[in-house]
Amino acid sequence: MKNIGLVVGETASLPQEIINKYQMAFVPYLVDWSEGNDLPGENIFQKMREADKRGIKTPPKTSQPSPWTFKKIFEEELLKSENLLCVTLSSKLSGGYNSAIQARKMLTDSDQPRVHIVDCFNVSAGEGLFDLKAIDLINEGKDIEEVVKEIKKFIHNVHLFGMVEDPKWLEAGGRMSHPLAVLVRQMAKIGMRPLIGIKEGVVTSVALKMQAKDVPTALFKELQKETNELREKGKKIKVAITHADNPQGAQELQDLIKSNLNNVEIAFVSLIDSIIGVHVGPGTIICAWCEA
Repeated sequence: MKNIGLVVGETASLPQEIINKYQMAFVPYLVDWSEGNDLPGENIFQKMREADKRGIKTPPKTSQPSPWTFKKIFEEELLKSENLLCVTLSSKLSGGYNSAIQARKMLTDSDQPRVHIVDCFNVSAGEGLFDLKAIDLINEGKDIEEVVKEIKKFIHNVHLFGMVEDPKWLEAGGRMSHPLAVLVRQMAKIGMRPLIGIKEGVVTSVALKMQAKDVPTALFKELQKETNELREKGKKIKVAITHADNPQGAQELQDLIKSNLNNVEIAFVSLIDSIIGVHVGPGTIICAWCEA
């Protein structure tokens, strides 16, 4: 039996090989979009592009797992581990954290203290880096109280930013206010592209790039700026890249990082999960980093 088992959400956008390698328990989220069932496409982003062409206005709907889903996973994993660490995406973006809390209350009195739930106040590539930090702490042999204490300190050490092709998906899903979406569109018309990121667990504009027609270059320059001081001190940086059916852009960003930045490790590059992806929309590229 393991000392600590890790339960992660689909919203971390982790590649399946990483989930398998570290024996993470995976919690699926829900996408409901009957209008997209018969649309062509290898993934939901291609279907969203097709829906846009056909004038289908109804966006996909998402919802968090029920407390019963979390309860079932907790009970299964408690048979394999003395304690569980469950990491969820930002509670300000989804009810997943609350569902996990409710699920823990449904466990037996003896099992409840064995389940520890942490809101990472991040999502996608940022949440993925948070999960990998948890794995590092577990592999160091720390006990569950130490892991929870250290991982909570790590919340503000994960930085995330990205660029969307069109803010309409964020607005439609209620993750961006209408005034901010209007502002983003107006700026794009005059060659100004904001970087969208996570601050205190909510989506916001974190930087502004002039004449940012080349998204990978704009993201690279932001990463370079944000990490420059640490890298000059010899600190190592860990980066994760996720994309909404934009493999070419993600590869270009990865190549720029490898060719130009020292002391940087690419932790993973993957497709954004459907839950987050339907809100940011096709073409989006997200970059997250932390000190390794």
